Amino acid sequence: MALQHMRIARPVSVLSKSCEMYCKGRGLEKIGAFTDHDGFSGYMLGLDGLSWHLEFTQCHHHPVLPSASNENLLVLYIPEKDSWRTTCENMDDAGFARVKSFNPYWDRDGVTFEDMDGYRVVIQNMYWGKL
Repeated sequence: MALQHMRIARPVSVLSKSCEMYCKGRGLEKIGAFTDHDGFSGYMLGLDGLSWHLEFTQCHHHPVLPSASNENLLVLYIPEKDSWRTTCENMDDAGFARVKSFNPYWDRDGVTFEDMDGYRVVIQNMYWGKL
């Protein structure tokens, strides 16, 4: 099977602020951007070696409001305890709010954060891989 890459795209209310929060909170870098491409502007955030990246967009002609929910989650697994703690502190410093998870499973070994648009990110302190 060929190497695959996943893009997670979300409309946001303030493009530059979302970019800043996720770069600071998750240590991501701006890996791409576009301005007024058919009425859309956006940033792509990621890191070399990841098999995924985030894309945040704004539509200039027909604004699309963020449509977050309590169960619309981006879950990131960090098995090393010290790295997990540091990431949680970085999320706090970046302006994310800690919230109680709608599904109590995520509160057992993780912390759920919410960004300014209500999108939730779970920083889970466990390993994810094949069983």
